[in-house]
Amino acid sequence: MNPTSIALGLALLVPTALAAQDRITGAPFATRSEVLATGGMAATSQPLATQAALEILRAGGNAVDAAIAANAVLGLTEPTGSGIGGDLFAIVWDAEEGRLFGLNGSGRSPRSLTLEEFERRGLKSIPPHGPLPVSVPGCVDGWFTLHERFGELPMERILAPAIGYAREGFPVTQTIAYYWQASARILHPYPGFREQMTIDGRGPEEGEIWRNENLARTYEVLVAGGRDAFYEGDIARTIAAFMAENDGFLTYEDLAAHHSEWVEPVGVDYRGHTLWELPPNGQGIAAQQILQVLEGYDIAAMGLGSAQYLHLFVEAKKLAFEDRARLYADPDFFETPIARLVSDEYAAERRALIGERASKHLPSGFPDQGDTVYLCTADAAGNMVSLIQSNYRGMGSGMTPTGLGFVLQDRGELFDLTPGRANSYAPGKRPFHTIIPAFLTRADGARMAFGVMGGATQPQMHAQIVVDLVDFGLGLQEAGDTPRLIHSGSSQPTGERMEDGGVVNLESGFAPEVVRELMHRGHRIEWARGPYGGYQAIWRDPQTGVLRGASESRKDGHAAGF
Repeated sequence: MNPTSIALGLALLVPTALAAQDRITGAPFATRSEVLATGGMAATSQPLATQAALEILRAGGNAVDAAIAANAVLGLTEPTGSGIGGDLFAIVWDAEEGRLFGLNGSGRSPRSLTLEEFERRGLKSIPPHGPLPVSVPGCVDGWFTLHERFGELPMERILAPAIGYAREGFPVTQTIAYYWQASARILHPYPGFREQMTIDGRGPEEGEIWRNENLARTYEVLVAGGRDAFYEGDIARTIAAFMAENDGFLTYEDLAAHHSEWVEPVGVDYRGHTLWELPPNGQGIAAQQILQVLEGYDIAAMGLGSAQYLHLFVEAKKLAFEDRARLYADPDFFETPIARLVSDEYAAERRALIGERASKHLPSGFPDQGDTVYLCTADAAGNMVSLIQSNYRGMGSGMTPTGLGFVLQDRGELFDLTPGRANSYAPGKRPFHTIIPAFLTRADGARMAFGVMGGATQPQMHAQIVVDLVDFGLGLQEAGDTPRLIHSGSSQPTGERMEDGGVVNLESGFAPEVVRELMHRGHRIEWARGPYGGYQAIWRDPQTGVLRGASESRKDGHAAGF
């Protein structure tokens, strides 16, 4: 920890915001202490999911078993950001082998839906709801692929907590209730949603008991029949029939052809720490591109919350997102030049484009070519899991197959309908993905499983968290609690181009003189409520085995261990 940089940084934060905490230890803006344990740990955005993970660890399961259990509970308790109608990505640290494994569990577009069909309908972009954005849900295959390689306990035991809560009911928590009600106002007209995901057309209130008997039965079918029950059995037939009845294109054959893929994580060094991300079709390497640019500056000397640091961060983000818009896509259809994008040489070229004022538009370095849950787990043996899962926008497409208790994702909205680009729509193609798990290692092994849910927030926050830990010396919880900056309006993989510099959203907590300086440099400042992500992290000391957990104070969950 760097006391000098922290002291400088605290001076750049609003005193009244600091005084509100009155903590006797840690940074004044920290909301709580880190959780410490050695036997096992989980950090999720909903308390029952965290407890389910610990239950599985205490029963003899490992970090992978616990992650699946937590994800299954989140699909029930936090359907606003997750569910088995969506996709999954994971990074696993295998303590025995001393290495990372990456899993891409994202699904593909329907093979019967063509670009010509969108043109025939006169669409310039894919709508966010209804049958057209639905792609194959990859979550369940992701669970079973992870379990087949690493699991210890049977799936019957792993899914038992979720099945119990689905059948017996649970009280809905505050933030989730807010987003559930917002989604219900939009999605209640779509087939099956009102009947299965609302109470008389509305989302449940905070503290109201929610049960999902349909989802309990679906989970029980998975226990009995495994992943094939979902992709080749009665569940697949139900989904296919439902889509056919409601003008959809997803078929039984699309589901039966699905498979997850093991992929090699991409590692980039940042001041002696290695940040690991998964390669495209996700956006993880954008966080690495941001850090590669920032590494050329003495960030620690600038101070936490300083205008100079925030300006450089926004400009580095804009540069990374120009490449993200043009070059991140399904590797089966387009070869993203990953090695070049994350290289020191390329970072130096891009860094030279940053000036003292906010840029309005930027070139890619190459020729032109939502809502989520994140969780992490760790066990006493040293295994760690970084897992992220999502339906994409809110509760997904709104399309809720008859009797199954979950909503199909709308991830297909993220395709570009302009032909000839990296992320252009094609049948059987995986769309650009926003959800990204992350991992941090040092020379002596695994250090941190972490992630931040929230669309384009994610790579920005991965980079901010690493800077907070490495440059500013913050603790694990402090790095999550420090006021955040999010830039929006960059060029997008769906075809939009930044021409006006975008918008910088600031949380409360930045000093007025910092905000004025950013505006003087040409940044357009707004204060939005709620888009600043959802952070979870577990840090492991490889010498002592002590686990440190941190959880997002902006969400409903917590970290816990034993």
